[in-house]
Amino acid sequence: MRRQLERTLWATAFLAVLLGPALLAPVLHGPRAGQTPAAGDGSSLLSALSVGIGLLATSMLVCAVVLPSRVRSLTRTLGIDGVLGIHRFIGMAATLLVGLHIVLVVVAKPANLALFDVVHAPNRARAAVGATVAMGALIALTVLRKKLRHRYEVWRWVHLTLAGTALVLSALHIWWLNHLIRDTAMRVVFIVLALGVLVVLGYRWLWMPVFGAGREYIVREVRPETSTVSTLVLQPRRHPSRRGCRGLEFAPGQFAWLRLNPSVRSQEHPFTIASSAHLGLWTEFTIRHSGDFTSELRLLRPGSPVWIDGPHGAFTLDLQRTTGLVLIAGGVGITPMMSMLRTLAHRRDSRPHRLLVVASTIDELLFRGEIRQLQQRLDLTVVEVLRRPPPSWTGPSGSIDEGLLTELLPGKFRRNQLDYYLCGPPAMVNDVLTVLDGLEIPEPRIHTEQFDFV
Repeated sequence: MRRQLERTLWATAFLAVLLGPALLAPVLHGPRAGQTPAAGDGSSLLSALSVGIGLLATSMLVCAVVLPSRVRSLTRTLGIDGVLGIHRFIGMAATLLVGLHIVLVVVAKPANLALFDVVHAPNRARAAVGATVAMGALIALTVLRKKLRHRYEVWRWVHLTLAGTALVLSALHIWWLNHLIRDTAMRVVFIVLALGVLVVLGYRWLWMPVFGAGREYIVREVRPETSTVSTLVLQPRRHPSRRGCRGLEFAPGQFAWLRLNPSVRSQEHPFTIASSAHLGLWTEFTIRHSGDFTSELRLLRPGSPVWIDGPHGAFTLDLQRTTGLVLIAGGVGITPMMSMLRTLAHRRDSRPHRLLVVASTIDELLFRGEIRQLQQRLDLTVVEVLRRPPPSWTGPSGSIDEGLLTELLPGKFRRNQLDYYLCGPPAMVNDVLTVLDGLEIPEPRIHTEQFDFV
């Protein structure tokens, strides 16, 4: 009920932001009462249309900036995949609308081509050209991200800089145009939008890093799992005997961003919480050391400070009512599944559950001993699938296909009452989604989280 309410409120808010300015402008700046446009005055209609499309593009840009700003109720409502998917779509749509806005401005009045001469053009035109260039570069950088192979932190800061530039220049373009903000109602709309963006960004980039002292934790232990994977165990900075000291409250399957100092400029990366939601003060993150930041985490000593921004995400069993779970994990994607299973064991859950784990080799199958212990505490069926099995392997090999799932799952009616959680590399998740679609599993029953946060 709470999630549905939050979803309704967020949808209403975004619709108001998206459509409000574009719908209000024609009412305030259209033909006055008793007046009609001159016959054949197509340029006036094109100008009005260009203004509406420009306002819609600006509203979309505002939404695109707010969406990934880590508002917890938003990530809990839509999930990180949903937030980033909508963010990308709105960003692309806003750029296309900006292009259409420019075309209409020129078609309505061909003399406006002179506005592209930024040396001699007025400030309003320079701001518009700058915002358009920034948005185009932003989209190009997003599309070519994997081909460019820049470090994530470099890509992230360039992305943020271009987005901020586009938003500020768009605001200046509207301000210097002046004809919209002369109206009191439109001026109030723009002030509300600006304050909303400033509040969200201020919370994200100032309040949380600088004043979120309760987010500081210290390392209790770094526990090796394999040669390339270890578990980081954190506890609150304050002493447990002090009033109000408690561990991170989260739902099993959620994730958080970790950083090693509170500076806004410091590196931070998202990791799924692996521990039970009922572990108490301790919070665990199981991490594969595949880069500079994750390798640095492995070298942390007990007592070292770590800052947590979270929890986030809707990839959790606590938001669903189901007769059982089917957990499908690839590689280190087992971490949210372990959080769910550990939590279910603490709750003495009696429902039947199924866990499918895909790995390249036996050495990459994590938590095998603990999973066997969990099978004694839960009604849990476990299937391990190896892509490169040794000659002695007797279990399934290759990938998860329709035959394997058909054998594991109950009949069509009962399997449609289960909830399916998929986490792992994007290619694996997409392949399993295709298989589940072939089995006619209802889409609302399928929940995904891909390790592709950018």
